[in-house]
Amino acid sequence: MTATRMLARDWRGGELGVLIAALVLAVAVVAGISAFTTRLQTALEQESHRFLAADRVVRSGSDMPADWLAKADELGLQTARVLTFPSMVYAGDEDMVLASVKAVTAAYPLRGELRYSEQPFGTVLSASSGPEAGTVWLDSRLFPLLDVSIGSRIAVGEAEFTVAAAARTEPDQGGSFLGLGPRVLMHYDDIAATGVVQPGSRVEYRQLYASDNAATLDQLLDWLRPQLQPGQRLLDVSDGQPGLGEALQRAESFLLLAGSLGVVLAGVAIALAARRFSERHNDYVAIMKSLGATSRDITRLYGSSLLLLGLIATVLGCGLGWALQQSFFSLFGEQLPVQPGPAGLRPYGIGAATALVCLLCFAWPPLRRLSLASPLRVLRRDMPSEQRRTLTDYAIGLAAVSGLMWWYSGDWMLTAAVLAGLAATVVLGLVLALTLLRGGRLVGMSAGSVWRLAFAGLQRRGTANALQVVIFAMAIMLLLVLLLVRTSLIDAWQTQLPEDTPNHFALNIAPEEVQAVEQMLRARDVPGATLSPMIRGRILSVNGADLPRREEAEEEGRRQREANFTWSDQLPANNTLLQGEWWASRSDAREVSLEREFAERFGVTLGDRIGFQVGSEPFEATVTSIREIDWQSFNPNFWLVFPPRLLAPYPATFMTSFYLEPEQKPFLNQFIRRFPTVSVIEMDVVVAQVRGIVSQVSAAVELVLGVIMVAGALVLVAGVQASVDARMHESSILRALGARRRLVLGGLLIEFAAMGLFAGLLATVAAELSVYILQAQVMGMQYAPSPWVWPVGIVVGTVLIAALGVFSCRKVVSSPPLAVLREL
Repeated sequence: MTATRMLARDWRGGELGVLIAALVLAVAVVAGISAFTTRLQTALEQESHRFLAADRVVRSGSDMPADWLAKADELGLQTARVLTFPSMVYAGDEDMVLASVKAVTAAYPLRGELRYSEQPFGTVLSASSGPEAGTVWLDSRLFPLLDVSIGSRIAVGEAEFTVAAAARTEPDQGGSFLGLGPRVLMHYDDIAATGVVQPGSRVEYRQLYASDNAATLDQLLDWLRPQLQPGQRLLDVSDGQPGLGEALQRAESFLLLAGSLGVVLAGVAIALAARRFSERHNDYVAIMKSLGATSRDITRLYGSSLLLLGLIATVLGCGLGWALQQSFFSLFGEQLPVQPGPAGLRPYGIGAATALVCLLCFAWPPLRRLSLASPLRVLRRDMPSEQRRTLTDYAIGLAAVSGLMWWYSGDWMLTAAVLAGLAATVVLGLVLALTLLRGGRLVGMSAGSVWRLAFAGLQRRGTANALQVVIFAMAIMLLLVLLLVRTSLIDAWQTQLPEDTPNHFALNIAPEEVQAVEQMLRARDVPGATLSPMIRGRILSVNGADLPRREEAEEEGRRQREANFTWSDQLPANNTLLQGEWWASRSDAREVSLEREFAERFGVTLGDRIGFQVGSEPFEATVTSIREIDWQSFNPNFWLVFPPRLLAPYPATFMTSFYLEPEQKPFLNQFIRRFPTVSVIEMDVVVAQVRGIVSQVSAAVELVLGVIMVAGALVLVAGVQASVDARMHESSILRALGARRRLVLGGLLIEFAAMGLFAGLLATVAAELSVYILQAQVMGMQYAPSPWVWPVGIVVGTVLIAALGVFSCRKVVSSPPLAVLREL
């Protein structure tokens, strides 16, 4: 018999259905999720680059060498330059406003798009480049403030320009505080004519780089990094928008976790299906051996059959995986502002490799042992089969799963977290299941006939049932892990950007204006934070040792620098105290509280003394606490906080943040007219962009969760099928002896429900352990127990396993016992 003929016969007889379904779906899930996540990550990465208007940016407080741009041009990269600075803008002799001027080259932006309107607050249009030389685009709010219209002339420094359009949004609008507030967009070549930028001016230079070839971009960055000087910094999306970068990093970890769990579930499903397939072939092999087939012939036959089956399943699975990710993007693609790129061949290579490894490590061991079947089984079917798994089989399977997960995710911590949960499930599962199942004998002896029958079945197959409980628990545990991590991510993102997130900042509020500002915000029902004092100071020394100046520093972090100071008697909102204690109210002590990353940058800890200077007056303060700041709250936050009495002698201004609905934007004109010296920074566009990205990532997480649920359901079905034959054999005998349908189905229901109860309990314990490791060590999140998962895991395990078990064995009560026994 050839491999093709045997597979065709098994297919017609229904023997091959479970195994090939497991193989095809395993390859489809792994290839489909891999292709989907690859394309989705590409799309989200491209979308996130809008916040930089490029793939990478070099930022500096002084002009940068032109050689850098020349090198980028030589490598075929796209480049652009941006210069941002504050300046007074004049219209006539009387109207003037302090604005943020942004000068850009013609190629700007390299990523994202500029948006403008032909009239202030008019219909928004898209532009591929900025204003032409000699013209400017004004923020819509500047038109009434300067009393100008399209075509009017305004002055910036010594040069005059024609107002050509109203600037609405720029991709990197939130990238710098120098580039926020009422803005003027002009051409880069017009900077010299203004005469505004002079040595010592407060300016920010940016060189923008972009390329569709990641290797070429990396080549430039490797060449560029050694040449960066103090004060020059290479930025990516995590620097442009830290909150967004963290969200994308966590989303990527989730997608890798989902794919890794898909690999595990695929391996378990194939192992279960292959074992049942081999058990049902014991008699066939015995007949072939009795007719003269040797063990080598059997091995060759089943080996070639398995290889052919793997090829067929790989082709079908890759095709189904392609259709799966295409269907995702047909439903989801319209929500993406950029077209997802190609997935390449790697996802389908992963699918093929998964099939090959799973066949060799899970399916082949039981099939290989078929050659050991005795020909005497033709005459004596009660002879034991050779299908018992050895420790070597489990070791090979564990190594295969671990290797596939690590290869797929590239994260050993993520792999270790999942394996820790699986290990806890296996160890606790075997101990608990064997104890409870054997203990059920006492309960069953004193119970009614249905319960006695169910507990007798649990006792009779104690070891096999314990293994089955572990398998069920593993599948439920992996699904619970994914559900818990998904819930934590979505909750964190929704908490990060609630609907009333502050989207405007007001700076440079004079002390005498504080009360009037608060009254005006309250009168217009504008929700906002309390006004925070702000003093500009300088950090000079640590523990009496002077810090190096900027030009002397060997590293960017630990050097003298300016910073904003504030004071507070209480721990500020959105701050968490990590170390030390907060000072008492009205404290006279010279103390300071530092943000965690700031303390790490300067290498200071509790008890260290830091030297400061405000104006011309130096002073020292001791570090008494270290805080964690929620920078994603969009509220005023400060690196350094002091007791109020310590900073009371120094002049201060105030700042605040508040939330405006889109229809409340005209309020800003009234606010600026009343407080002309106050700088208003508009963050509404940035908040909307971040919220849009987070919404898209959340939708992707939901979609991937649904796919893995299908893979988990496959494992549960395969796990139930693994013991169906034995249970149907016993139930058929009971039917032949006169047992009623209600008694047989009731016993099966109780038996499977008991295993589902144990599996749900084990899965919940192991899921909490894995989620703790994943959140604390892999995703950088704060772990919080989830009480709701305990009833969900236990109830779902009980109901689902009971329903699947009874459904799989329903034939025993709907067909004559003799017909069922003949099919087994």
